[in-house]
Amino acid sequence: QVQLVESGGGLVQAGGSLRLSCAASGRTFSSYAMGWFRQAPGKEREFVATINWSGGSTYYADSVKGRFTISRDNAKNTVYLQMNSLKPEDTAVYYCATSPYSDIVSSPRLFDYWGQGTQVTVSS
Repeated sequence: QVQLVESGGGLVQAGGSLRLSCAASGRTFSSYAMGWFRQAPGKEREFVATINWSGGSTYYADSVKGRFTISRDNAKNTVYLQMNSLKPEDTAVYYCATSPYSDIVSSPRLFDYWGQGTQVTVSS
């Protein structure tokens, strides 16, 4: 059974930083791509960032490029999302997901397991 557990969300002022973590179990973590998505109230879930199996390739949504960094530690079965220069429009529930593919993918349809999410709230 694959399990993904996110942590690190919270309340932060605009311009601040947060680091999200996602601990994975039940799958050979180092073989598969991972991704972060978010969903704001009343909006559809949207892609944020993705990283390939080795961590050597990443891809970001335009809205977070230059502010967010995705990384992974395969020895710890954990993927991270460092979020800097946060804006109120970054407020959302953030989800990590694992894909059965090893290369980077961004469509939510290409991810097969999801975490429960962690709330990020950015105040103005």
